[in-house]
Amino acid sequence: MISYRDQLFTNLQTSIAAKQEFMQREDQIESFSRAVETVVRAYRHGGRLYIAGNGGSAADAQHLAAELVGRFGARERAPLPAEALTTDSSILTAIGNDYSYDEVFSRQVAGKMRSPDVFLGITTSGNSRNILRALEQCRAMALPSIVFCGRDGGQARQLADHCIIVPGSSTGTIQEVHIVLAHSLCACVEEAFFGD
Repeated sequence: MISYRDQLFTNLQTSIAAKQEFMQREDQIESFSRAVETVVRAYRHGGRLYIAGNGGSAADAQHLAAELVGRFGARERAPLPAEALTTDSSILTAIGNDYSYDEVFSRQVAGKMRSPDVFLGITTSGNSRNILRALEQCRAMALPSIVFCGRDGGQARQLADHCIIVPGSSTGTIQEVHIVLAHSLCACVEEAFFGD
C-alpha cells in the first residue's frame, strides 16, 4: 500500500509533468493566446464572458467568474462582467426537467448571450453533451466560443472557435492545468485593462 507521503509526491510529479508537457505544445499556447484576445475584444466592446462546466469543472467556472467580477491579483480594479451558467438551481432544474440535462447550458446561451459576448466551456473529456450543445448554440448565433478540455479534445475540438487541450488522461491532472489556464486568462485580461 502506497504511503500518504508517496501519494502526494506522485500527484505532484504527475501535475508538474502535465504542465511541462503543455508548455511544449506551441499550438495550444497559441490557441490560448487567441482565446485571451477574444475575451479582451469582447470586454472592449461591452461584452460578457459566460462560463460552464460539470462537476469539478462547474466549480472551476464559478471560480473563474468570481476572479473576473471580483479581482484576481492584488490590484484594485473595476469588476469585469462574467457569469457561471452553473449556479441558478431553478434554471438548471427547469431546463433539465422540461427538456433534458443536455440543454441546461444551450438554453441559457440562447436566452442570455448577445454579441459581443463570449462562451467558455470547460470539459475534461471534450465530450460533455451539454457543453457540446452550448457550443452548437454559439455557432448558430455566430457567438465566439472557447473550450478548455483534455485528452484528444473530443467533439468540442470541432465545435469551439478556440480549443485549448491539456495533455494526459487523468481528470484531476487536466483540471489542475485548467485552473492554471483560468488564472492565466484572468492575469492577462487584468493586465490588458488595468496594467500600468
